[in-house]
Amino acid sequence: MSKVIIIDDEFLARSMVKEYLQKYPQLELVAECGDGFEGMKAIQEHKPDLIFLDIQMPKISGFEMLELIEEPPAVIFATAFDEYAIKAFEAHAVDYLLKPFDQERFDKAVNKFLAQHKVSQTNTQELLNDIQLPNSNNRIVVKNGSKIKIIPVQEVLYLEAADDFVKIFTREGYFLKNKTMSFFEAFLPADLFVRSHRSYIVNVQEITRIDPYEKDGHVAILKNGVKINVSRNGYGKLKAVLGL
Repeated sequence: MSKVIIIDDEFLARSMVKEYLQKYPQLELVAECGDGFEGMKAIQEHKPDLIFLDIQMPKISGFEMLELIEEPPAVIFATAFDEYAIKAFEAHAVDYLLKPFDQERFDKAVNKFLAQHKVSQTNTQELLNDIQLPNSNNRIVVKNGSKIKIIPVQEVLYLEAADDFVKIFTREGYFLKNKTMSFFEAFLPADLFVRSHRSYIVNVQEITRIDPYEKDGHVAILKNGVKINVSRNGYGKLKAVLGL
């Protein structure tokens, strides 16, 4: 028996999946959730083998929820939107259902899971590394102890590389995220954040001045007094964004 959770903010969508699941006695529905936070709690409690997951939901998206789970289960995405790189999803997730879908299409997805589940779990984390959610780069979701914190990107002062993590600095302090600097360089709005150095990405609105520093180098002084290293290449990027 495989345990299943449905995570979707639409009641009718959850009802449809529940109805289609009745055809599969080997799949046990253990929970249904209306948002990503409920979904995280249910996954931690029930340890499901498979989740049916919507992408666009209130509070946090389906992608953001998965990113916060250390060992995500197999996932079948179910969404009303077709602009999420369907072929890429199908290469990593079990399947991608475009709403509204019928029993036949649902069956195809479930049978793929049943076939794959005999061998191994789908590598959902690889999917998260390869695919970025459109229009999600206005916030960063982090774990703060046992709590979840959503940081609007406007509140980020700068980011600093820290081994396998990135330190995200705000006026409240810093938060760790298990991502790369290259990820954030591509993820954050290019008109607001500049990679000034291999170890730093800075919010240009926080810069008060840029001073020369050592040979061919510079240092950016932020409003809070923090000094950020600026490489020669980073200096060129900052000049372009700041219109200097």
